[in-house]
Amino acid sequence: MPDFISIARYHKDLEQGHTSCLATVQYYLEKITEKQHLNTFVEVYAEEAIARAKELDAFQGAKGRLHGVVIGIKDVICHKDHSVTAASYILKGFTSIFSATAVERLIEEGAIIIGRLNCDEFAMGSTNENSAYGKVLNAADESRISGGSSGGSAVAVQAGLCMASLGSDTGGSVRQPADFCGIVGLKPTYGRISRYGLIAYASSFDQIGIFSSNVNDAALLLEVMAGADDFDSTVSHQPVPAYSKELKSGNKYKIAYFPEALSHPGLDPEISKAVSDKLNDWKKQGHTVAEVHFDLLDYIVPAYYILTTAEAASNLSRYDGVKYGYRSGNDIADLDAFYKQNRSEGFGWEVKRRIMLGNFVLSSGYYDAYFTQAQKVRRILTNKLSLIFKDFDFLCLPTSPSVAFKIGEKMEDPVAMYIADIYTVIANLTGVPGISLPLFTHPEHQMPFGLQLMSSHFNELPLLSFCNNILENQALFNIQD
Repeated sequence: MPDFISIARYHKDLEQGHTSCLATVQYYLEKITEKQHLNTFVEVYAEEAIARAKELDAFQGAKGRLHGVVIGIKDVICHKDHSVTAASYILKGFTSIFSATAVERLIEEGAIIIGRLNCDEFAMGSTNENSAYGKVLNAADESRISGGSSGGSAVAVQAGLCMASLGSDTGGSVRQPADFCGIVGLKPTYGRISRYGLIAYASSFDQIGIFSSNVNDAALLLEVMAGADDFDSTVSHQPVPAYSKELKSGNKYKIAYFPEALSHPGLDPEISKAVSDKLNDWKKQGHTVAEVHFDLLDYIVPAYYILTTAEAASNLSRYDGVKYGYRSGNDIADLDAFYKQNRSEGFGWEVKRRIMLGNFVLSSGYYDAYFTQAQKVRRILTNKLSLIFKDFDFLCLPTSPSVAFKIGEKMEDPVAMYIADIYTVIANLTGVPGISLPLFTHPEHQMPFGLQLMSSHFNELPLLSFCNNILENQALFNIQD
């Protein structure tokens, strides 16, 4: 089988008879087996994927936009008649009775779902070390983390185990692992893709996102999944552009950046230099690049963790081991003790930490001091970004303050782990779209990293167009170099 470059190239190979859906699935199943030690998949739908491929090869009608495209889905996204556990013991043995709207739309367009992917438990984590199934290894350096919470989804694309994958992004859980793994990670506008069938962490933050090896593929998957859904009251009814067909090149854009972000003491100097150099390159190419002072950087992470843990405490209260999922084997007569035992044994430490934090900030005497103040910060941030996007097309930030660090390095310091989200959570607090682009290699650590671009609500088309142009120019430069 020819090396996979893009969905468009794959479809051309199918039309010319250079490959088949069955051969493609077999190729990926072999690679999954070969790279099993990376721990990306928690379940592979081998027989089902083969049967689906044979069905698509025999199909004679009009082919869907994702005909034969092999996709993995994060283990927080429901797929009818398949297990979904959010990488937690608390949901052990649970089988979904319906599919997420996003999954249904992929399948309707001919996609092949090859399996479910490892992640941090209930999407709570930045390293994919908080999973009931164990940690995911970074294919670029197996001693380093994959990023999280969608680490399995990122590594699956990085290691070539599927063509694209779905993750979820609550505070950077698509963009940060994409950055660590050297691939494209897109978080659309909140409400652009239905959340129906996505296991909730923090409902006003969660958004299904996309991992791919190029911008065109991300645009196509967004085009397929986006749009109104009767099952999700928070989804937007705005028309969905034909993203993959309307990507434009040659436009000049106005790009803002925060000097406070690039001079932050926690940012790796090499990352700061790389992003600064790229901003200068864009200025030389005729784009408008200007600094916008931002004095709220230190408020972003505290506000995010107050609000998300509060929502998590509420959302996860439903898991008690009564009707489904994990139930303690101990004989307990008292109902309160029964709940406590099930939840204590079923949830991992990070989930329990966030539930307790959430209950604390929602408790009497602390609600106004923490939760209410955090909501005020969220409103101020949203207003601030709205003003910025009146004058600029995009906001450029680093994706992460460092490259992927060593496994276990920050597990004993949750505060340091949380602070690492400083550049990504603003997109979730405000609901704007964001994308991480793979552009650089760290000279010391020889690990990939990129930068992050955000735009105003539902302004994905120019964002994707600009990003596609960036990667195409970079590829051309690399060839010439």
